[in-house]
Amino acid sequence: MFIFDSLSLVFLFLITLGTVPNLFYSFGYAKDIKRKIYYHIHYFGFIISMIGVVVSNNLFLFLFFWELMSLTSWQLILTDPEKKSTKDAAKFYFFMTHLGFVFLLLLFLIVSNGNLDIDFNSAKDIAKDFAYPTLLFFFMIFGFLSKAGAVPFHVWLPYAHPEAPSAVSALMSGVMLKVAIYGLFRFLFDVLYPWPLEWGIVVLILGALSSLVGVLYALSEHDIKALLANHSIENIGIILIGFGMGMIFDALGLKDLSAFAFIAALFHTFNHMSFKSLLFMGAGSVLHQTHTKNMEKYGGLIKSMPVTAITFLLASISISALPPSNGFLSEWMIFQSLLSSNSITHIALKISIPFAVFALALTGGLAIACFVKAYGITFLGTSRSQNAKHARESNFLMQSGMVLMSLVVVSLMLFTPFFIKLFDKVTQSLHGVSIYHSIFKDGFLSIHSISDNGGVVSPVILLLALLVIVFILFFVYKSLKLPVRVKNSWACGYKVSARTQYSATGFAGPIRRFFSWLYKPKEHFEKQVIHGHDTKFETALYEVHIEPLFEKSLYKGAKSITNKISYLVYRLAHFEQSRYSAIIFNLMLSVLFGYRIFAHQFSWANITLEVVILIVSIKILIIGDKK
Repeated sequence: MFIFDSLSLVFLFLITLGTVPNLFYSFGYAKDIKRKIYYHIHYFGFIISMIGVVVSNNLFLFLFFWELMSLTSWQLILTDPEKKSTKDAAKFYFFMTHLGFVFLLLLFLIVSNGNLDIDFNSAKDIAKDFAYPTLLFFFMIFGFLSKAGAVPFHVWLPYAHPEAPSAVSALMSGVMLKVAIYGLFRFLFDVLYPWPLEWGIVVLILGALSSLVGVLYALSEHDIKALLANHSIENIGIILIGFGMGMIFDALGLKDLSAFAFIAALFHTFNHMSFKSLLFMGAGSVLHQTHTKNMEKYGGLIKSMPVTAITFLLASISISALPPSNGFLSEWMIFQSLLSSNSITHIALKISIPFAVFALALTGGLAIACFVKAYGITFLGTSRSQNAKHARESNFLMQSGMVLMSLVVVSLMLFTPFFIKLFDKVTQSLHGVSIYHSIFKDGFLSIHSISDNGGVVSPVILLLALLVIVFILFFVYKSLKLPVRVKNSWACGYKVSARTQYSATGFAGPIRRFFSWLYKPKEHFEKQVIHGHDTKFETALYEVHIEPLFEKSLYKGAKSITNKISYLVYRLAHFEQSRYSAIIFNLMLSVLFGYRIFAHQFSWANITLEVVILIVSIKILIIGDKK
């Protein structure tokens, strides 16, 4: 009924690292929540459900805890249901998470022959006899990646995270998305193993697209929580790049390289849990004190909120993959996995892997730009609003949560060998090979790629070198005893004010114009008018609205088509009953024929006969004679 193997224990460890600091933060954050009992019931139910998912060895239990995780997180988004935006976000999240649940339910019913009271090993015996394993793979991808937030199932994240309480946003982005990654690991290895090469290519391409789309949309955001939500899409994409490379190497029989790629994916899973949880905590602290999510209303908060500023800076460095942070180490390992494929001659890989390298490299550069914007606009400069000017540091419990999560971030960097040893045990149980000593062949100071032409990096030496350089520069500065002059800021003759600073919109302007084909921005100016005359330009309001491409083209398009079909069915049902009955009859034929194809042996002769029967039936019963 329950399983406690290395994979479950590692993800149980991840949930523990993500929830313990969050508990401190949550109790501090909940002081201003009106419905405290409601919040705490669903909060602890959410944590229990995530634990239940990673320890379930029964298909029914897995689905039960998965649905409980969805429902409790949905209710947590509705903690403050008074705003229309909160209700709309909760509806959207409910729809997307249950769309994924439908695909998971189909997957589970097929691999269990309708008996969900079986374990994963029994499901594997049934799955290997199924005639269409790729169908199972796509059911799994649709089910788990809709929860993980990968493209094109990512559209709910920028809506749900900003509306949820910040402690919940940290749990959802930091922990819940990783439970979906656990589901991928569990079902790929325990139910659908072995897999063909094409499956790995699909995951790799989805990861590359997710990383690019996530960071590009994050750059255009001025809502700090929506920005972080889009970065969750980006980092899930990075995890999937490593995951896809592990699948590709495994399909090619390169077990050591496959284990290295899966370890890199697991390492980045832990890293994203740590720095994204910390970032949402910092954003929640700022929101808690300024009462706005709009970065254009921040500025100068480093003076009044030093703990939040320092911890947010640490997480920003890590998510930007700047050396020697933990984010840098896991992304370096994923890069090494991609570069280890240079001897592979498969034509599809010759196209997909360079695209993934390009996407990961561009993502790294854009992520740095994004967090220069996020940190600089929020904490540096002067206050852009009265709320920011009078902001104070958050309460002790919230600060404690941020400090504890900062320790998790630092630990993932300083104790990298310990964590990689844990991940190596996971891949050893899944693959049967251990590569820990190949990664640390010269001791714990250096991390090696295991490919023939791979690189080597030493986080400890990088950290020591950085500290020594900073100490030398500080010593030289103090030794020179340079005089300090304090003067008013000068802006080329213009009056210095909050309006003359860089804004979040202005900072992203060049990138927004370069990627205008993706953003489809709608720009407009607004000026105050007095007695028919425009006021000075300083009082003008400039806004940019970004059109979410996937939401508009995919989901709104599907909604429009569904509405048209439903209207057509309505007309047939009410005004053309005989034709409506004929359509139902042909749909029943289609279902019966489809069942035979999936449940029994595939036969082109039978399919051809059935298609002819359907065409004739449609022609006679529905179309009829046209005069």
